[in-house]
Amino acid sequence: MTQSTCSAFLPAIRPFLEGARGRQYQKMPFKRVHPYNPWMDGVKGQQTAPPAFEVMARPRPVVLSGPSGAGKSTLLKKLLKEYDGVFGFSVSHTTRNPRPGEVDGKDYHFVSRNDMEKAIGNGEFIEHAEFSGNLYGTSKAAVQAVQAQNQICILDIDMQGVKNIKKTDLKPLYISVFPPSVEVLERRLRDRKTESEESLQKRLRAALSDMETSKEPGLFDQIIINDNLDEAYSSLKSALIEEIQRALGSEKS
Repeated sequence: MTQSTCSAFLPAIRPFLEGARGRQYQKMPFKRVHPYNPWMDGVKGQQTAPPAFEVMARPRPVVLSGPSGAGKSTLLKKLLKEYDGVFGFSVSHTTRNPRPGEVDGKDYHFVSRNDMEKAIGNGEFIEHAEFSGNLYGTSKAAVQAVQAQNQICILDIDMQGVKNIKKTDLKPLYISVFPPSVEVLERRLRDRKTESEESLQKRLRAALSDMETSKEPGLFDQIIINDNLDEAYSSLKSALIEEIQRALGSEKS
C-alpha cells in the first residue's frame, strides 16, 4: 500500500479508534449448548461425545476476533503463560496448505475441501468462512474437547464467524483486538514476509471492513486497541478475570 493510499484510509478509521478505546458493551447472559455429533474423532451419525456441554455452565468460551497483525497471537501467548492450564485453544480447521513450521492438529486441522464441505453440510461446525479461496471453521467437537477439560475455550474467529456464532446457542464472551492504525497493521504484515502483495491488500481491505462492522452495538463485549502491548494485555485480563476466577474455582471443586 502506498503512503497516499494509507493516508486515505486513516480518516475512515479515526472515528472508530477514538470511539472504541475502553468501550465495553453489556455482557450477554449465558446459556448451555446442546451436545452434538463430533467430527474430529471420525464418528458420524452417533452421539458419542461425553456430556461436556454440562461444563459450559462454568467458564464461558471466549471469542477473540481481529485482523491478522493486530497482535492477537502475542496477547494470547502472554495469557496462556500467566494462566497455565486455565485456557484451552480451540483448533480450527482449514483447507489451505500448512505454512512453514505449522503443525497439523496444533495450529490448524488441515483438511481437504471436499471433507470440510461434507462436514459443514452435516452441521458439524459452529462457524465457517471462506477467505482468499480457502475455507476456515470451528468444529463443534473442537470446542467440546476443550470444555471437557474444564478450561476456558478460546476461539480465534474472524468477523463473519462472529456473526455466525451469534446465531447459535453458544454464548461466549466477545472480544475484538485492533491495531492503532492501518499503517501499523501494514508494517506488521510486511515484516512477516509471508504475504504476497495481493494477499496483503486483501487483508488490509478486510481489516477496514471489520473495523466498521465492529461498531455495531452489542456485537462485542469489549474492543481493545493494541497500540501498547502491556496496556492491551491488562485490558484483556480485566475482561476475562471473572471467567478466569470461575475456572480456577472449578479446578478446586
